Amino acid sequence: MRRRERLAAATASIACALALFTASPAPAAQGGHGPVADPYFPLDGNRGYDVQHYDLGLDYTPAAHLLVAEATITAEAERTLPEFGLDYSGPPIERVLVNGAAAPYRWDGRKLVVSPVAAPCRGETFTVRVGYRGEPGPIDDPALGVYGWVPTEDGAVALNEPDGARSWYPVNDDMRDKASYTFRITTPTGVTALANGEQQGAPVVDGDRTTVTWAMAKPMASYLSMVAIGNFRVTRSVVDGIPNTTAYDPAGEGDDTFLHRTTGEVMTWDAARFGRYPFDSVGGIIDPSGVGYSLETQSRPVYETPPDEGLIVHEIAHQWFGDSVTPKSWQDIWLNEGFATYVEWLWQEDHGGPSARQTFDGLYATPADDPFWLLKTGDPGRDRMFDYNAVYLRGAMTLQSLRTTLGDHDFFGLLRAWQERYRHANADTRDLRRLAEEISGKDLGPLFRAWLYTEGKPAPVG
Repeated sequence: MRRRERLAAATASIACALALFTASPAPAAQGGHGPVADPYFPLDGNRGYDVQHYDLGLDYTPAAHLLVAEATITAEAERTLPEFGLDYSGPPIERVLVNGAAAPYRWDGRKLVVSPVAAPCRGETFTVRVGYRGEPGPIDDPALGVYGWVPTEDGAVALNEPDGARSWYPVNDDMRDKASYTFRITTPTGVTALANGEQQGAPVVDGDRTTVTWAMAKPMASYLSMVAIGNFRVTRSVVDGIPNTTAYDPAGEGDDTFLHRTTGEVMTWDAARFGRYPFDSVGGIIDPSGVGYSLETQSRPVYETPPDEGLIVHEIAHQWFGDSVTPKSWQDIWLNEGFATYVEWLWQEDHGGPSARQTFDGLYATPADDPFWLLKTGDPGRDRMFDYNAVYLRGAMTLQSLRTTLGDHDFFGLLRAWQERYRHANADTRDLRRLAEEISGKDLGPLFRAWLYTEGKPAPVG
């Protein structure tokens, strides 16, 4: 090392030591990656670092519901970290290591707080390895339903929206902290394991156990991560250069023939309207888990039962609206569900069904005193964040109102620009309004206030 380099290294070391001496440990362990915690889930997320990659080694035995796992998290410190937190409510922890060294920790069943022997300094990349073993289970929320790690008759499926990732791996559960993922899943030979992204090579058989590796290289919010373990039949093809992988449980209803074909057709149609497909593979999984819903898990949605055309359109639309461009907080969930619902309307408009305007008009005929109009679309509240009328339908109605105001040229230009500007990033309603005003030159404040933040039936547009 040259003299100047040694001096720079010494200076950095002194600065880190001073930062450690003056640092307050509490904020690093508290919720909220970034300056403000999510208003609907203030306990989730952790400050002080930015996760780059999750490597999840999962060994699961369905008959015993036993998970033996090791999660390795690679992150960059945004300040000196005498301690830091992870969201975790899964099986009992056996060990925690930071940069290969055993680290003291405390865990209250929801937040894992780690105190590394050598605190990572600002700008330093560090690794956290957490080993754990036991029987994971789902989160059962009275308002939001069952989610997280869900055991099934022949395995398990992980469906994480909104904050279920913590039920099966330690995570910075903040939708603004996207990361890449590797899943190394070991099961009894004969059991199939799937996850987000692309399969890496052939499965590796070792005695009566088989390991398969999947990788999601594109940034992914933790609520969109997924594994599905069970007795699946898998179909593979390539559509427009994109691998299409679908799977279904043969013990359930039907097969994946319609899902496989329609997924490819919808992806091609979406790409022509909103810009190139955001990920490196596409597909879907049919798994009768009993949760009662489908979910737009990144690159490979999971369906409770064989889906119809409209549901496939909805979940594939989410790959652009929600998965690639992700809200900054759950308050803006209409940017996910309103957009995906509106894409359903556009599909109908393009395939011999009613126009989006006709669908809008049918809903707008709902009387002003109907409860349909009472909840705020742009801030429905935690317990009503999946309200179909307010978030899905009125979210789509907001977009039709915007289309009427802007005209088709600017509106469809907006949808493509939205994807280009915020691809693999996060954006909120203010970002959408600013972009729409930039494109149209119009003041859209009254429209956004009326349709998103005011209770009651908005005045007609156009």
